[in-house]
Amino acid sequence: MQDADKEFLEYVVKALVDNPNDVKIDRTVDEMGVLITLTVNPADMGKIIGRMGNTAKAIRTLLRIIGMKNNARVNLKINEPEGGMRPPREERPESSVKTVDQAMEDLKGI
Repeated sequence: MQDADKEFLEYVVKALVDNPNDVKIDRTVDEMGVLITLTVNPADMGKIIGRMGNTAKAIRTLLRIIGMKNNARVNLKINEPEGGMRPPREERPESSVKTVDQAMEDLKGI
């Protein structure tokens, strides 16, 4: 019964993705609780994260409920694939971030 959280996650994720054979789930237990690490095919990341992260939030919530039932704190880490779409924060150009005033000025020029 201790791997109920892992089995649940595997069932849900494989039902969501297009490449179920690429799903990898690692479960580690330490003094902080249970950490489940999920790795999926890069093409399936959007399906797991969902719009504005809502799918990932829902999966995390359900895993926490399963953890509470088994007296454990369960956390989910979703591994971002190599060559992901988003560069790390420190590599993003500052010019791509605009204030509201700058954006309004750009719109006035149109």
